[in-house]
Amino acid sequence: MNFLQLMEGPELVLAQDDAGWRRLEGGNGRWQDAEVSVEALPSAGQMPVRITAGKNPLRRVALRFVQPIGSGARLLGDHWERGYGDMEWMGIRADRALPWYFLASDGNVTHGYGVKTGPNAFCCWLVDTTCVTLLIDVRNGGEGVLLDGRTLEAACVVVRQGEPGEDPFAVAQQFCRMMCDKPRLPDAPVYGGNNWYYAYGISSEEQILRDSDLMARLAGAQENRPFMLIDDGWQSHWSHWGESDDAPWVSDPKTFPDMARLAERMQDAGVRPGMWFRPLLTTRYSPKEWLLHNGRQDGGTGGYILDPSRPEVLQEVTGYARRYTQWGYQLLKHDFSTYDILGRWGNQFGYEITDSGWHFADRSKTTAEIILALYRAIRLGAQDAMLIGCNTVSHLSAGLFELQRTGDDTSGTQWERTRRMGVNTLAFRMPQHKAFYDVDADCVGITNQVPWRFTEKWLSLLANSGTPLFVSADPKAMGQQQCDAVAQAFRLAAEQQECSRPLDWMDTATPSLWMEHGKVAKYDWSDDRGIEVCAGYGKI
Repeated sequence: MNFLQLMEGPELVLAQDDAGWRRLEGGNGRWQDAEVSVEALPSAGQMPVRITAGKNPLRRVALRFVQPIGSGARLLGDHWERGYGDMEWMGIRADRALPWYFLASDGNVTHGYGVKTGPNAFCCWLVDTTCVTLLIDVRNGGEGVLLDGRTLEAACVVVRQGEPGEDPFAVAQQFCRMMCDKPRLPDAPVYGGNNWYYAYGISSEEQILRDSDLMARLAGAQENRPFMLIDDGWQSHWSHWGESDDAPWVSDPKTFPDMARLAERMQDAGVRPGMWFRPLLTTRYSPKEWLLHNGRQDGGTGGYILDPSRPEVLQEVTGYARRYTQWGYQLLKHDFSTYDILGRWGNQFGYEITDSGWHFADRSKTTAEIILALYRAIRLGAQDAMLIGCNTVSHLSAGLFELQRTGDDTSGTQWERTRRMGVNTLAFRMPQHKAFYDVDADCVGITNQVPWRFTEKWLSLLANSGTPLFVSADPKAMGQQQCDAVAQAFRLAAEQQECSRPLDWMDTATPSLWMEHGKVAKYDWSDDRGIEVCAGYGKI
């Protein structure tokens, strides 16, 4: 397997507008035609890519490095936003998009290739047997961006050449640290409760106070207190979105009469209050100019999706986050914004990302720039409260959010979903932990629908991982055995510890061998009856 000398620059640079792809002329770090110019000049071990375009809409730029990767290479790419149980080391497949970065290993040496976090474009890699291509998507929604003479700092390429005998997991950790200059991290380990995976939105102040008491009791006398996060279901108009004159993202007066007072009572109970919201979905009829016209205006739920390219919308979103911190909530979880903006889940992106034929109100900025502005607006409103992004773009979240939900939902009703989504994202995004943000592989749902023999394994894996631990504990399922296990898990999760690492991650998408606290732990994700498969995945 060869090390790709990307810092020597690409042999071919292409630009795509509404008329199609064309080759730019030049070399030695600069390529151009009458409408587009691209600069990629290596400096201090990295290669910034700058793109300047005129009045015509620009869609993408491709940098093609004509260097064969050689034989024996297995590749590991990232995901655009969350993982969907599908991350794994694989052979070369020319049409497979590798978002943001990829690792290449032949079992003896492992190399890293990627772009630094916080780029102003969506970037992915395409690898075939003869060359590697960096595809830089600068579109505005599903149409070209109108830079109108502006120079876009699109991305910054970085590489790490491995040494023989290095552990691929350690290489992945080091390369992730290279890609993110300034991660924003929690001051202490994050753990506690989240009511979603047993309540599924049917919630109340009384329920949250009961959960708060339980989380506080199970945490014992830990100085680092647990969180209790109120998930979806606290808000007015929950489950019946539609046109309303009410202010969006305020509480339902029947079930949550006073959110500020609730935060006080939660703190009195011994937990740190947290809450969930969906920043771009509103029930209130808004000016037509505020709405996003991406073909899925209602997000599949009714209501309206706001256009984050408009300053008025960003001001509104900042106001939501500020309201919640003023109420006393110390952890804000914001969700669904990638789906609301792009109309697709991350596993449906490919290298198209979104449907064609639509654009934001402000066509002068790329989609990545607009999403970054949304994240910064939420960050501004949150002030000193911690943020956890869910269904947010991974490479754009780094440095802005303390925590990131790195995988699709686990479950309180279907063990196979937890096994598939949770274990996979913990293993394959673990290298990003403390490098981009704190990695949240999602909750442990403790319910009577999932056998405890399975739930206990997932709880143990997370508690020993050194990553955030949230449990959704149905009181009906919390016997003495479960309470004792969660109390022990909280004792581990409350203290800073070295993160665990998967040992067999190059052989399976669901690693069962883990290094925990210097010892090998083995997790059998099935039993003598085989894997218990939920209806969504068929029967064994």
